[in-house]
Amino acid sequence: MAGGTRWWGLGLVAVLCLASGCVEPPEDAEARLAALQAEEERMDEALDEVETRLLGNQAMMHLWEELGRRHQEVSAIQCRVTDEHLMGMAKHYARMEEKARRAKKNRSMAAVDSAVLTSGKREPLGNN
Repeated sequence: MAGGTRWWGLGLVAVLCLASGCVEPPEDAEARLAALQAEEERMDEALDEVETRLLGNQAMMHLWEELGRRHQEVSAIQCRVTDEHLMGMAKHYARMEEKARRAKKNRSMAAVDSAVLTSGKREPLGNN
């Protein structure tokens, strides 16, 4: 333990010398301190700028995510509306085709009826 006590004693002497002002700072200490403080301010400004840009980019990402979500909702609605519209169009065309078939059938039956009526004329019965 004698070795540990000796180091402790030397540390105590060094602290007392520094605290009593026996050791003066180097001549350029204030200039270095001022340079370090200026560099610290520049670094803080640069970090503030980076933080601002990151926050702006984060806000832009949130905006794009929201727009993407809304686009999906609108696309789903548009698909549903388009499907309903196309189904309505298909029903309409089916009704029109059925109507056209009935009209064609009615015309052909009317033609057959008129042909039967005109070809089936009776000759007047004579007095034979």
